[in-house]
Amino acid sequence: MKVRYSYLRQQFSNCNNLWLDLKKFVSTGDFTLGKPLLKFEKKFANLIGTKYAVGVNSGTDAIKLSLKCLNIKPGDEVITAANTFVATVGAITELGARPVFIDCDNTFCMDINLIERKISKKTKAIVAVHFTGYMTNMVGLKKISKKYKIPIVEDACQSILASINNKNAGTWSDFGAFSLHPLKNINVWSDGGVIVTSNKTYYEKLKLLRNHGLIDRDTVKICGYNSRLDTFQAVVGNWLIPKAKQIAKKRIQNAKLLDLGLGKIKQISIPPRIKNYKIVYHLYIVFAEQRNELLKYCLKKGIEAKIHYPKPIYLQEAVKFLSHKKGDFPITDLHAKKIISFPCDQHLSISQIKYIIKTVSNFYRKK
Repeated sequence: MKVRYSYLRQQFSNCNNLWLDLKKFVSTGDFTLGKPLLKFEKKFANLIGTKYAVGVNSGTDAIKLSLKCLNIKPGDEVITAANTFVATVGAITELGARPVFIDCDNTFCMDINLIERKISKKTKAIVAVHFTGYMTNMVGLKKISKKYKIPIVEDACQSILASINNKNAGTWSDFGAFSLHPLKNINVWSDGGVIVTSNKTYYEKLKLLRNHGLIDRDTVKICGYNSRLDTFQAVVGNWLIPKAKQIAKKRIQNAKLLDLGLGKIKQISIPPRIKNYKIVYHLYIVFAEQRNELLKYCLKKGIEAKIHYPKPIYLQEAVKFLSHKKGDFPITDLHAKKIISFPCDQHLSISQIKYIIKTVSNFYRKK
């Protein structure tokens, strides 16, 4: 049996209505900041639970523009996770700021108990990465933010509709940054991103920042960016967004089945499933003994397992200027050796899930 990782062919295999919508849209010529984008932004804000949403061209820019809205400048320090995807760090460094890394815990999010020792006079923001579908401990992080008067930007690119105590990712601070990349839970046909906020002042500034700082065609209020979400992609988003809650629900159901089966294998450790946390499983990750051998075995058996990520961002050449060395973030390092990601998306069949469990079990049984 084959268990593919990318589900995009199935995601858009039955979208005749979408093709009709796109055909109608193309005939309007309303390609830049068009009506379908305004419609999508309202739907997205309503889905997340904020007053406003601003479509931008990527999840990376969603983080960057949020930080720019906070006037992050060259030389400022921004605290973030040591095990995040490069986009988080790229958004920080693009503004000339310096990322300050925090090690993670077994939820894959940064350990907030390590933050205060890294705060300095140069610390101007915290980018909380809600990694894999989990959420950073926002209850505790909000207390730190309030104590030190440091604003938070939520990198929720992997955690749309995740929540703590029924409060969604992206609503715990003034900025929630989301990605619509084709590999995300809610995806379009190219790069795309959304920033959510309930602060009207920030909302107005974000609209300027994403569109060259233009008030109108001939009036430039600030120097901004070319970072609009294509209206074409908003049409795709409008077609998919009614399915968002069902997508999250199905992924959670699949994760429970995987937990139940893989949890019976002594060489596999299931990450903590915290009470009052809704985890949406953009990535389904477990800890595995003999991880590299297991990965090869799964691939041989037709299961497209992956590792997110084998080399932590803090050790990458791109951030060599930070002068980190291996061992600076021991939990992140440990995860890089033990984590393995299995398909968990909404299009998997029960037989495919059972095959994953059986294959992993067979691997260890033969050892």
